[in-house]
Amino acid sequence: MSSVPYLRVHPSDTVAVAVSALASGTHVTIDDLSITLAEPIAQGHKFSLKAIAKGEPVIKYGAPIGEAKSDIAIGMHVHDTNIRTLLEEEGTYHRDEEVVRHYTEKAEALRAQWHKKIPTIQAYKRDDGKIGIRNEIWIVPTVGCVNRTAELLIRWADQTLPKSSFFDGIHVWTHPWGCSQLGSDHENTRTILADLVHHPNAGGVLVLSLGCENNTPESFKALLGPVDEKRVKFLTTQMVDDELEAAKAMIGELYETMKADRREAVGMDNLIVGFKCGGSDGMSGITANPLVGHFCDALTAMGGSAILTEVPEMFGAEQLLMNRTVSEEVFKKTVALINDFKHYFTAHDQVVYENPSPGNKEGGISTLEDKSLGCIQKGGEAIITDVIAYGERVTKRGLTLLSGPGNDIVSTTALTASGAHIILFTTGRGTPLGAPVPTIKIASNTPLAEKKANWIDFDGARLLREEGDAVLNDLIDLIKAIASGEKRAQNEINGYAEISIFKDGVIL
Repeated sequence: MSSVPYLRVHPSDTVAVAVSALASGTHVTIDDLSITLAEPIAQGHKFSLKAIAKGEPVIKYGAPIGEAKSDIAIGMHVHDTNIRTLLEEEGTYHRDEEVVRHYTEKAEALRAQWHKKIPTIQAYKRDDGKIGIRNEIWIVPTVGCVNRTAELLIRWADQTLPKSSFFDGIHVWTHPWGCSQLGSDHENTRTILADLVHHPNAGGVLVLSLGCENNTPESFKALLGPVDEKRVKFLTTQMVDDELEAAKAMIGELYETMKADRREAVGMDNLIVGFKCGGSDGMSGITANPLVGHFCDALTAMGGSAILTEVPEMFGAEQLLMNRTVSEEVFKKTVALINDFKHYFTAHDQVVYENPSPGNKEGGISTLEDKSLGCIQKGGEAIITDVIAYGERVTKRGLTLLSGPGNDIVSTTALTASGAHIILFTTGRGTPLGAPVPTIKIASNTPLAEKKANWIDFDGARLLREEGDAVLNDLIDLIKAIASGEKRAQNEINGYAEISIFKDGVIL
């Protein structure tokens, strides 16, 4: 594909997107349309391809992204100044069996293409049948009071434990919770921490407790269930004379256990990949997110698992997802997923559609529908096989919808906790943020990829100037290399890895 200065995403669209900045008076030819721009159009922003009357829907991605607040002439800048959302707090949904059949047939055809062609990666096989793509020691504090203790241990370990073929490093996942919380917030904290303990990228885990916290060591062990005692150690700091020396001894034992671990060839279909960031700018939905969508289609066709979250960034596009649910049961779970999150907003006296941030709007996103329709591109055309709650772990192959907010650090943590080995994080504005697992940053535009090479792993805007299959294959090769430990994502190289846990209630 040759590079173009503007793009009509769908044949029925009444707007086009400026791929590069366009001056006022620029002559534009798209399909059978020939227009002259009435205003300058910044990169990622939209301009009208026809006269749009006040109250008329504005179409992008083949769907409404809002309605005109005033008459919009041909060639005008279309943005939040002259369009508004059509979203409401309640929606009526249906499952179209014919549409489902259409997507099912496409998915089956793609599965046939990948049959006996599944790439291999080098990974650690765990005793429970899972795989890990890193062999790290994780310190999981049950309460924020021991965060600094854990950080002292990290400093010691970084100086003492040599990196090797079996040891990829040590991390602590600090947080302020585990005590002085009530109800669902407290359970969210415990659940996410338990998920981290069970994560297969950790070859060894030290659960570090204080002793008097609400999240008591005993109750947390009960929540965890059975664990491999050679791989998971527990220390209650109030119970020992010298917590640092006791912890160092346990970390040393974990390190010794991991010495026997070796990477082995496994199919890429064993990977669980999380997808992050709805739409940072107006380019996201036409470059980085569709690229991730192509990968999602390929991964699920191989038999792998993909996770899509950020529920508020599905509002306005949810019906398109519902038309790809594998069953009536999964459809109903998707409806509940959407409505429950809408009720979360309204219970706090907030509208459901005030999502695009100032940065989003500066980058060309005008309404939540505009953002959401770009967001769901990450799911490609894959069949949705399951819907899971916040803190639940993935159990089914295919595309899973995960309940969680759009907040970057909360959602990347949720994806990690649900079992993602690796996260594909699309961005148009750029961010250094990373999760506890490798977080591959895919830029929606080339200037960002060039400017922030220390943040960005892949330039998704290559889709505009290269053949799609070639770009997808390069992305797959990168994911294979990072999953196999041959390369590190930029967040790993720079030490950008942290967690944040969703909260919604009272702090004591």
